Amino acid sequence: MNSLRRSLIAVYIAAASVAPAVSDALQFVDATAEAGISFTHVNGARGDLHMPETMGSGGGFLDYDTDGHLDLYLVNSGDLTGEPLASSALYRNVGDGTFVDVTAAAGVEAADRYGMGCAVGDYDNDGDPDIYVTAFGPNLLYRNDGDGTFTDVTASARVGDPAWSASATFADIDLDGDLDLYVSNYVEYDLDADYPPCIESGLRTYCHPRHFDGAPDTLYRNDGDGAFTDITEAAGVTDPGGAYAGKGLGVVAADFNGDGAPDFYVANDDTPNYLFQNDGAGRFEEIALIAGCAYSGDGVAQAGMGVDAGDYDGDGLMDLFVTNLSYETNALYRNAGDGFFDDVAYAARVGEESYLHLGFGTGFIDLNNDGLLDILIANGHVLPNIGEMTDTVTYAQPTQVFLNAGDGVFAEATGELGVALQTYGVARAAIFGDYDNDGDTDVVLTHSNGPARLLRNDGGNAGAWLRVTLRGKGSIGARVIVTAGGRAQTRDVRRGSSYLASHDPRALFGLGDAAVVDRVHIRWPGGREQTFHDIPANQELVATQPD
Repeated sequence: MNSLRRSLIAVYIAAASVAPAVSDALQFVDATAEAGISFTHVNGARGDLHMPETMGSGGGFLDYDTDGHLDLYLVNSGDLTGEPLASSALYRNVGDGTFVDVTAAAGVEAADRYGMGCAVGDYDNDGDPDIYVTAFGPNLLYRNDGDGTFTDVTASARVGDPAWSASATFADIDLDGDLDLYVSNYVEYDLDADYPPCIESGLRTYCHPRHFDGAPDTLYRNDGDGAFTDITEAAGVTDPGGAYAGKGLGVVAADFNGDGAPDFYVANDDTPNYLFQNDGAGRFEEIALIAGCAYSGDGVAQAGMGVDAGDYDGDGLMDLFVTNLSYETNALYRNAGDGFFDDVAYAARVGEESYLHLGFGTGFIDLNNDGLLDILIANGHVLPNIGEMTDTVTYAQPTQVFLNAGDGVFAEATGELGVALQTYGVARAAIFGDYDNDGDTDVVLTHSNGPARLLRNDGGNAGAWLRVTLRGKGSIGARVIVTAGGRAQTRDVRRGSSYLASHDPRALFGLGDAAVVDRVHIRWPGGREQTFHDIPANQELVATQPD
């Protein structure tokens, strides 16, 4: 009854809401060419219709050389049935808006496997970010050596998960100061198996995931000596396996119940989503069904692809957004604060608007620096011949942006933010970060068997901002609360979310018209707290973890 009452109230608010004004200054500009990025994903499709060909690829922002500028790593795939596979790419940010390809010098080609996405994190606590590459087949861990090069330490670190892995994320599950690793695995798929052809509307096409068993996820505990231990079962990250296993595509770590320990939410494809709640000591209980975020609002297991967590309604609680298949709707799970979530996608006006799109990468991002988290969705279908099956859904699709009106309702503003967003593509990952350090969030979109695109945010910094950069072993997983202009904003510092992606770890807060931040409160993993007062806007605040 409480859930029904909350939904009815949300519907009433939606009906009375006014769409947010869009600043004429806010536009997204395709800066790919001028930035010197020339990456193209290769899926290796030869007509055999192998399912992995439809799902990649991703990448991440990282400051690999610790010079204060975000670099960009993009994951490639290649040919599933022969050689050569395709090289991934590392682009160093020069600092003037351009990038230089340093892949070969850094030794991060990952050209010996069919790559999917990546997770970034400083797993060895030496002060520079390392790269974990997920793949169809064994995954790969590159240790950053601090001199511009990386070393493949997969074998010694014991993290070469052999399953078909999708998204992954680093998080300190036991609050010991070392980053542990969660890997979402998709389905059991054998290239040598004689699968029957899949037919839709009389046409042969890629098979639906319902034809395959799910692959259980993996949780690795960081042992603090450069190696990890698989603690999946011991930690309670249980999955029934076989036909009942979750088919993980997206994962995000966030503190959903406010107890100071990171939980995991997994977007599963065509199976119920998972919410693994952390007991504070690194042991988990799967509670998505009872918490109300396993299924859609009408009780259906949807085709979960990408996911993000963020406090979009300003109540200090982490909400969830999940992208799904066309002819479904994306899901917006509002955290009710009592251990339950409500799917308010329709009431918030992000449900019906997504019905004909297939979403992958996504994020809660304040694109116009008004202090409210907006939503961006990278869209693109998985069936190249979907246009021959229906007149309503296309293979290539536009990216969507929903601006937050501040009253629990969003308004789609894609058509008002520049032609770069309206360009149709078969998008997969959406990667977020302020690559030009101008105080607003830029976006990289990857495309299946197509070029990556860097979309520069022009004008988002018309609103004031504060960037909070954390230094220390516990920076990932810290909670930052910024109070300015009468509004409190809450962020959990993390890198992994969206789909196959890793992001800028610096927390960027939009401040609207506020010239001064009244208060910055940081809760570090383990419970230590710091507070700063009266910080002028439009600058970076660097905070170091207490001993």
